[in-house]
Amino acid sequence: MDNVTVRQGESATLRCTVDNRVTRVAWLNRSTILYAGNDKWCLDPRVVLLTNTKTQYSIEIQNVDIYDEGPYTCSVQTDNHPKTSRVHLIVQVSPKIIEISSDISINEGSNISLTCIATGRPEPTVTWRHISPTAVGFMSEDEYLEIQGITRAQSGDYECSASNDVAAPVVRRVKVTVNYPPYISEAKSTGVAVGQKGTLQCEASAVPSAEFQWYKDDKRLVGGQKRVKVENRPFLSKLIFFNVSEHDYGNYTCVASNNLGHTNASITLFEINEPTSSALFQEEKTTAMTPWKAPGAVSEVNNGTSRRAGCIWLLPLLILHLLLKF
Repeated sequence: MDNVTVRQGESATLRCTVDNRVTRVAWLNRSTILYAGNDKWCLDPRVVLLTNTKTQYSIEIQNVDIYDEGPYTCSVQTDNHPKTSRVHLIVQVSPKIIEISSDISINEGSNISLTCIATGRPEPTVTWRHISPTAVGFMSEDEYLEIQGITRAQSGDYECSASNDVAAPVVRRVKVTVNYPPYISEAKSTGVAVGQKGTLQCEASAVPSAEFQWYKDDKRLVGGQKRVKVENRPFLSKLIFFNVSEHDYGNYTCVASNNLGHTNASITLFEINEPTSSALFQEEKTTAMTPWKAPGAVSEVNNGTSRRAGCIWLLPLLILHLLLKF
């Protein structure tokens, strides 16, 4: 028995070799006659006669579907001796994902199970992988993917791929969101001089995004004040002072919260001293009064000492000159 393999939607040609001794010839699908000689017996418009010669008798099945798969028989009558040849039609079907889990949101530490059901002929291979820079290889080579105690690092897209070499793999994705309580990743104290602008920053990671609140001495600070502004973003909050006064210095508490929990951090706004204008003037005056000296120059103190030493050396010569004169 010969095999004829075609893809779903293509045309299949079934051929039967004959000779000039043939008196009758027909194509059958199981027990159903499709063609007898030039006469069509079936009602299916997709089945047509291609060739009926002294050497070949062939038919074509157009737009093949999976129900066309199976055995076909070419029946030949020669000199009152019937002879048959068989052909098995194999229909290949591209992979198709018919069922897949919906996007899911789950709390950290929970268990999840993802499902991906695919059809095709031959039966497709189903694989799961995590779309992540740190993921390596397949997480599952099965229709089902189970994760025990999921972590925040395992959130993201999970890709199901179904392949059977008939066509390109078909791919679908499921988005997994892992919820976790806030944790503050950065909170730095800041030094600012009186009268200057100062900013305290608080960064927090959380899913869902954290809501921020600022406190000083158990008193909540809100935006809209003249000298203080609270600026919130999904993962960042800023407490901005436009004109810092002595009253503003001290410890502040940043609180980040979502429906899974809350956390806080203490941040200090402390005073730093700026150089006064008189100090800056004195520094400039001192710098201006200091003469510039080229490399190797001798200081004035050293020059004065040298001049005094030269006078002491010349005194004996002057006394000797006066004695000789008198």
